[in-house]
Amino acid sequence: MAEVTFKIYRYKPGAIDPPRYDTFRVDVEAHETVLDILERLRLDDPTLTYRHSCHHGSCGTCGMVVNGKEVLACVTRVLELGTDTVVVEPLHHFPLVSDLVVDMTPFFEKYEPVGMPYIRESEYIPEGQPSEEVGTYVRFESCLECGLCLSACPVVGTDPEYLGPAALAAAARVVQEPRGQDVASVFQMVDTEQGCWRCHAAMECSEVCPNDVDPGGMIMFLRRELLTGKAHSGGKR
Repeated sequence: MAEVTFKIYRYKPGAIDPPRYDTFRVDVEAHETVLDILERLRLDDPTLTYRHSCHHGSCGTCGMVVNGKEVLACVTRVLELGTDTVVVEPLHHFPLVSDLVVDMTPFFEKYEPVGMPYIRESEYIPEGQPSEEVGTYVRFESCLECGLCLSACPVVGTDPEYLGPAALAAAARVVQEPRGQDVASVFQMVDTEQGCWRCHAAMECSEVCPNDVDPGGMIMFLRRELLTGKAHSGGKR
């Protein structure tokens, strides 16, 4: 166990007081995560607001910025951060709702037009022998829709028209495995100044992605497809 200082960003819409950081001294055990501490603090301060759901890194709901880096609070162990002070802030580049809660509407407004792919063939068990009734093994897409990549992206913060790494990664997945979607229209959507060419290749999005989606790499994949002309042949290999 160790004593850690938590500095938590506080904001209430319509409040007279400006945004601030509240400071708490907390005894933290080795297994406790940032989300665990927030839940403990909320017992004493029920006005503290944050988003959470699954508690095991599957839903993406508890995305926030901890010590300057985008993380999922439910799988970020406090003592493994290696600091005596932990600063907790809301995700960047999203409308702020309250304290650590942001409005995810801009994320889905850009994510939805590319088809919001959810299912794909599983590459994890290539040696598997599915039954005739199954045909082929499938899995859920890796993207948790947490928004960490948008928060970390330096371009998203300066260009509200930019499609952003999550939507572009989703577009790349549609190109890789269309599942009945119109690949040509997806290529047309991303082949714009606010599409894959707007990316500065900082790769911050891939750095913070908690589920190895590699949105930066997927954007580079789209560029290669466009430059090699595969987009004009309907994405055929």
